Amino acid sequence: MDTVRDVLDPTCPSQVALGILGNKWTMLIIFALSSGVHRFSELRDRIAIITPKVLTQTLRALERDGLVDRTVHPVVPPKVEYRLTDLGRSLLESITAVRAWAEAHADEVLEARDRAELAQD
Repeated sequence: MDTVRDVLDPTCPSQVALGILGNKWTMLIIFALSSGVHRFSELRDRIAIITPKVLTQTLRALERDGLVDRTVHPVVPPKVEYRLTDLGRSLLESITAVRAWAEAHADEVLEARDRAELAQD
């Protein structure tokens, strides 16, 4: 029998998976890696607003959670590459819809924020 999941139940393990997407940088890294294998510096350049420290922390978390694969090549200097795992690629369809919504409605959200700020003054 399949286990019924309810993300609104605080004891449901699906909250762990949902929490991964709640990280500010997760979707940006997944999108950056969707085009293939990338080195750290390439990811840093593609996601220009992320600091190296935060990129490192987030990549480690995504690797721990099985979404990103890290390969270290035994050369000098070391060559490290990152790619999405099958599990990471399974997110692309869902988060692409979120990306499309964000890009289509960004102006509306910013306008609503401006109106809210003006109303507080």
